[in-house]
Amino acid sequence: MSTEFLSEVPFELPRGYVDTDGIVHKNGVMRLATAADEILPLRDPRVVQNPAYLTVILLSRVITSLGDVPRMDPKIIEKLYSADLAFLQNMYSTINAIEPIVNTCVCKECGHKFDEAINFTRAV
Repeated sequence: MSTEFLSEVPFELPRGYVDTDGIVHKNGVMRLATAADEILPLRDPRVVQNPAYLTVILLSRVITSLGDVPRMDPKIIEKLYSADLAFLQNMYSTINAIEPIVNTCVCKECGHKFDEAINFTRAV
């Protein structure tokens, strides 16, 4: 089991963001979301008016770079192709998912070691 903790993950968009000069930007970096990333956008009037806009705000907060784009903001996310938006939403969900906590167990009969996920919802 790896003990390395990655807080930033590089990506390559399927289509790419096309800036006003026609330059396509495909390579970027997304960082892990913080509690503030999840909570603060809920107060944004654009999200209050249209809850679907939450995705745009979240992604603009956690994408730390995209090609040579000097600064990420919601307007950049709004201009992405739908395939790129779907890719980034999936990536956000994947990298921010809770990894299962495991116990290393040893079989009483044969001594084989194995990892078993802890189920916190199971009744004891």
